[in-house]
Amino acid sequence: MYFATLIITAALARLGLAQRWYTLQDDYSSSNFFNMFNFQTENDPTGGYVNYVDQGTAQNGGMISVQSSGQVYIGVDHTNTASGRGRNSVRLESKNTYTHALVVLSLAHMPGGICGTWPAFWMFGPQWPASGEIDIIEGVNNANTNSMTGHTTPGCSATYPAGAFTGAQLSSDCDTAVNNNQGCSTVDPDSRSYGAGFNAQGGGVYAMEWTTYYIQVFFWPAGAAPADVFSDNPEPWTWGEPAFLLQGGCDIDAHFANHQIVFDNTFCGSWAGAAWGGSCAAQYGGSCNAFVQDNPGAFANSYWLVDSLKVYSMQGSFKRDVDEGGLEGREAVAEAEAEAAFGYQGPPRNITKEEGVPARRRRHLGEHLRGVKA
Repeated sequence: MYFATLIITAALARLGLAQRWYTLQDDYSSSNFFNMFNFQTENDPTGGYVNYVDQGTAQNGGMISVQSSGQVYIGVDHTNTASGRGRNSVRLESKNTYTHALVVLSLAHMPGGICGTWPAFWMFGPQWPASGEIDIIEGVNNANTNSMTGHTTPGCSATYPAGAFTGAQLSSDCDTAVNNNQGCSTVDPDSRSYGAGFNAQGGGVYAMEWTTYYIQVFFWPAGAAPADVFSDNPEPWTWGEPAFLLQGGCDIDAHFANHQIVFDNTFCGSWAGAAWGGSCAAQYGGSCNAFVQDNPGAFANSYWLVDSLKVYSMQGSFKRDVDEGGLEGREAVAEAEAEAAFGYQGPPRNITKEEGVPARRRRHLGEHLRGVKA
């Protein structure tokens, strides 16, 4: 691996390409975190029993704060009986928008795994679903694994074969008009990826990479993320297989653009409410709305605790090479990878995981850098 990296770096240097392929674009640091978001106060589009409040109300009600540790707290009202539109909560939408990005979120705690809740960390574009939606963290009620999903207009499917990602794919069609808007959805089988399991082991890190060729999501439990994830020069092609991969039957650039980053924590609604009839109803009875209304204390642990959130963008000549389809540069990188892996000079060929080079790295170099189908 080290030898291969040296050869690829040398090839890039000969081509005059930047070694730092991703550069930090936005750091949502605790000192400026809430200033980088809009507080959405409109009715919940998913029909949730929730009252999204403005920044002043959230701050005065103890729903947002910056901890002495520098961590950012985003919670809900867990003191008062709910009324009106529902339980007070916060929905944050980033002021900046992104088309292609590497988003890295480190969390010490998330709000999932509690009956009645529907938290999500996600991205979406204008005129939904025309500009797409990417759900990075999502679940309802007492779920213990994370759901990652793409939602689009017709014509986008996640058809890359099983084995290229570690999650269990539930559906491949991203079209919101299919399967009640299930989207192209994958569940991470790791119980540390969401809710109580995530919180019990001290949180973890999520990274979402969105390029012209694919969208993928990685998850690592606390302490397990590669060191470069937190560096100024992250290298996603070295991170192994993602948990979620949207690639294959989708023109990414035709279906995803100009996304805001969103944190929210709604209640009940079209998913959590519809799923109430299972174990949550057996445990608490009644309806989802009634439980959320009358049991504020149940939601004391329904909060995000953010260690860091950073957004990286492709830099300089590498971005130009990807966007403009510079074949010469990409072929040279592919040849360097082949030489490093097999000790020969020649055209790129299909390098499989069984041959000793991770399929993820092959895909990144083969399709992200050179645009030639592996």
